[in-house]
Amino acid sequence: MALKRIPDFPDETGNILNLFVIYISLPALVLLKIPELVFSKNLLVPAFMPWGMLLFSFVLIQILSRLLKWERATTGCLLLLIPLGNTSFLGIPMVKAFFGDNAIPYALLYDQLGSFLALATYGSLILAFYGTGKSKPTIESVVKKVISFPPFIALVLAFILKAFPYPPVAVSLLKILASTLVPLVMIAVGFQLTLRLSREVTSQLCIGLSIKLIAAPLAALLLCKLAGLEGEAVQVSIFEAGMPPMVSAGALAILANLSPPLTAALVGIGIILSFATLPMLYQMLL
Repeated sequence: MALKRIPDFPDETGNILNLFVIYISLPALVLLKIPELVFSKNLLVPAFMPWGMLLFSFVLIQILSRLLKWERATTGCLLLLIPLGNTSFLGIPMVKAFFGDNAIPYALLYDQLGSFLALATYGSLILAFYGTGKSKPTIESVVKKVISFPPFIALVLAFILKAFPYPPVAVSLLKILASTLVPLVMIAVGFQLTLRLSREVTSQLCIGLSIKLIAAPLAALLLCKLAGLEGEAVQVSIFEAGMPPMVSAGALAILANLSPPLTAALVGIGIILSFATLPMLYQMLL
């Protein structure tokens, strides 16, 4: 956020850093960490948890929308941002900080098989139904978006190459490229952080972030307790369920004119508040 005030950094710095992360840093991390996974039934949790949280948030927001008589744009904004968490740009650095490098593969699965696929499919439907954009998604466009996404391509390659050890030179290169993810992501987030509040969005903002940062992870924790699920994969999945709204979903919501002031506040203030809620959630998982 401080660098944003230095004139030498152009306004599009955040977007450029995001592109580098999407095309270089994150694919390198995927290729490096996914082969370390040991297959077990616990891997189903990070793959299915985000979809359960999506359903939970969708139903809750629809009920609240009818009770509180929200405008169509407000409902669309919350339906897009609250079910989709910042499980990659913020989630991976946070998982690394709290759980260590060994937990990163679970975060990658949660993000690629959950959050990203949900953005491409569910997100496209919400934008088509509630947005004001001219371009409507088709099955072909959604599939193309999924299979052409660099980290997803890396995920497929990582599973294919899992049985073959990488040459030492390749491992060294991947480690160098993957190490750029955390610093670049945090700087990019700071550049894109928007803290704009108005009275008209305060109520929806508080409700939305309460669901995303508190209700959703607590529901995930309760569900796993009732199902008798435990282990690091489960802990990381619950932790990822408590991430703030996705930056990419926020950008799409603004482009679709889904309550831009509310969208900016959900993304910006959500990130700030998560620095308080995520440590508390982590303590509950110990």
